[in-house]
Amino acid sequence: MTYETAVRQLMELGLELTSSRKFDLAHMRRLAEALDNPQRRFPSVLIAGTNGKGSTAATLASIVQAAGYRTGLYTSPHLVEINERMQINQEPVSDAEFAVIYERVSSAAQDLVARGELPWHPSFFEMLTAIMFEYFASTQVELAILEVGMGGRLDATNIVDPCISVITDIDFDHQKFLGNTLPEIAREKAGIMRPGGPVVLLPQHPQVNDALGHEIIARNARPVSAVRNMPPVAPAENDSAAGPEARGRFLLEVMGQAVVIDSPLPGRHQWRNLALAITAAEELRQFGFKISPEGVQQGVRQTRWPGRFQIFPAEAGHPETVLDVAHNPAGAWALRSTLSTFYPDRPLTLVFGAMRDKAIAEIAGILFPLAGSVIATSVANPRAASPAAIAEAGRPAGTEIFEEETVPAALERAQRLAGKTGVVVITGSIYIVGEALGILAQGKVGEGV
Repeated sequence: MTYETAVRQLMELGLELTSSRKFDLAHMRRLAEALDNPQRRFPSVLIAGTNGKGSTAATLASIVQAAGYRTGLYTSPHLVEINERMQINQEPVSDAEFAVIYERVSSAAQDLVARGELPWHPSFFEMLTAIMFEYFASTQVELAILEVGMGGRLDATNIVDPCISVITDIDFDHQKFLGNTLPEIAREKAGIMRPGGPVVLLPQHPQVNDALGHEIIARNARPVSAVRNMPPVAPAENDSAAGPEARGRFLLEVMGQAVVIDSPLPGRHQWRNLALAITAAEELRQFGFKISPEGVQQGVRQTRWPGRFQIFPAEAGHPETVLDVAHNPAGAWALRSTLSTFYPDRPLTLVFGAMRDKAIAEIAGILFPLAGSVIATSVANPRAASPAAIAEAGRPAGTEIFEEETVPAALERAQRLAGKTGVVVITGSIYIVGEALGILAQGKVGEGV
């Protein structure tokens, strides 16, 4: 089987969010059993939350890798290629290996359905998660950092027995599946906690704090605050006159030693993700992992997480371009804050696209006023909102909105509107950012700042 065939068959399964089937971890466990439970053959850290879990996971994985361990990283969704979702030491699984493991998992799933041991074929995400388990087990990773796909309690990743659970910032998202209130959503995320196990977290919305506190007690988990690894004061480098590369740099005492934290992921919101990752790394020492302050410093500096305030410098007549995922209001506020810090006086042209089930009007109200012009666009995804729908939702913001049916057309128009002195900002859905990243990378591979 070829990689292309494997991906096509996976995509034909559809995404869980378009499915009417109920989530059931028993089905995922049965599939794992048929594969001889690969998820039990390596230790793991499980990370849930609404915003920041991918950044936290990527940073923690880089720290563990810097300590000399063969480190697996599982994230979702992907930006450009499906391989990106499962990496070892920052290298995605190869096309050939992905195809071989997919065929193995697919065969097991079909046999289970044929024998009546599963009521239906596993979903897209369940299949990908099983492939990841097989890949990490067969290649003998020493630790896997796993990002929850959605929620936590019933997520396919939650059949592992993590040595550490991490909960990032929680906000409204996927209400159809997780609940309509912050406490309901928080309780779903708390499903990754284990009795007696450490859960790394930070104070956040009072309703979330209360819900998580009750879940910690009910589940007999051990809370570990990451407050100690937040910057003690706002770094001087975060002055708006400083270059973007300097704004994630500050001095921090880690494990009793002062080290320079120099993150390539800019924005004040990333400080919280950094604190969570560093605290989780410290906790890993209790499980036999030899992580030093120097390893933390190196790992943070070498973190790679594309599409998160990733900058393509101006060149060959094209304006400076920023790519950043902001698919919910909290993400939009984080992007707004970072843009206001980095580009207080530069004219912005926004390229924006989102899925229909997102809070488009609220996100538009946050981001569109920053821009002189907005180009509403879409990707070939059944969940995608049309440019016309985005334009209608964003009209109250008062910004001039243009409509382009494709990302290439939107990017071309944005570059013309921005000129040589403006900045193009591509944001919204990860699918929009991913497609734009693929286009921009054809001319020059961007480096996250």
